[in-house]
Amino acid sequence: MSQSRKLDHLKICAGMDVEFQEKTTLLEDVHLVHDALADISLKEVSTAAAFMGRPLKAPLLICAISGGVQEAEKLNGDLARVAQKLGIGFCLGSQRPMLDRGAPIGSYEVRRHAPDVPILGNIGIQQASAADPAEIERLVTSIQADGLAVHLNPAMELSQTEGDRQFRRGFETLKRLTRRMPGKIMVKETGCGISRSVAERLKKAGVRTVDVAGAGGTSWTRVEHLRRGMDPSRRTWLDEWGIPTAASIVEVSPLGFELVASGGVRSGVDVAKCLLLGADLAGMALPVLRAHAAGGYDGALSFLARVIDELKSVMILVGAKNLTALRNHDPVITGRLRQWIRSRDSRFRRPIGSRKRQ
Repeated sequence: MSQSRKLDHLKICAGMDVEFQEKTTLLEDVHLVHDALADISLKEVSTAAAFMGRPLKAPLLICAISGGVQEAEKLNGDLARVAQKLGIGFCLGSQRPMLDRGAPIGSYEVRRHAPDVPILGNIGIQQASAADPAEIERLVTSIQADGLAVHLNPAMELSQTEGDRQFRRGFETLKRLTRRMPGKIMVKETGCGISRSVAERLKKAGVRTVDVAGAGGTSWTRVEHLRRGMDPSRRTWLDEWGIPTAASIVEVSPLGFELVASGGVRSGVDVAKCLLLGADLAGMALPVLRAHAAGGYDGALSFLARVIDELKSVMILVGAKNLTALRNHDPVITGRLRQWIRSRDSRFRRPIGSRKRQ
């Protein structure tokens, strides 16, 4: 991936309409039941969680935004400091430039800013397939990361004139990586979601952590089309392709992964809904990038702190003192998400959305 393309991504996402237009996350079909007699004080509410073997103060992950260019060094440094301050996780942008150049790059070296929180590196499945597993492991160890996000992005690649057209050997690559780095591989999509059948194959490959990265938030196919100069008023069918985030969560959650829900998560209410559907964490990228673009470190910190405050308020309003109690809350599912669940339930031995609550 060229440096100019990475810069284009940052500029386009910061200032243009890059989100799905017709397709939503379907989180709007998840309705929380109000508890008017909750016997809770705000001080009692705990959002403590864990991810990749490290404790978190809140179930949040700053998802992959950028890396590999000088302009990303301050961005990643600031976001790492935000993650440390709030006690949340941070996933870096693609480390493909590190493979190409064969040496660590400053924009990825953020551990000094965030010594206590989970940090993940990042590489595409196509690049991982072509590299020696030892090289991929170096992406993790050289930046003192806790794990590696391996992103799946066939739709994004197809939207690029220079993108990959060969999507073979993904399953075998993941098996090699999980054997070499057990418990340290997170597989994520890039805005098109993960289905039950794909999740079952990931399980067989030894993957323990998944980020569904569903549809309804940023459309990376649209980002690529805009980068190529497409009229912003025009949309293609590929710009709206994917499994809505809420549907992807309920498809994957019964399989017992450490599960991250991203893709159109924009508030503490959205975070709560994702957890109720079976996710362990919720992830955000675009709103964090835009908050940073508008106000730097303070802007990103303020935005994410507000998300956490919203989550705590939701927990009071449904009578949940901690995340275990929150997950035991029974929401009302309506509309298209309910139709999705009914349509897909008959296809699986274990109904979707039936994850055992702990």
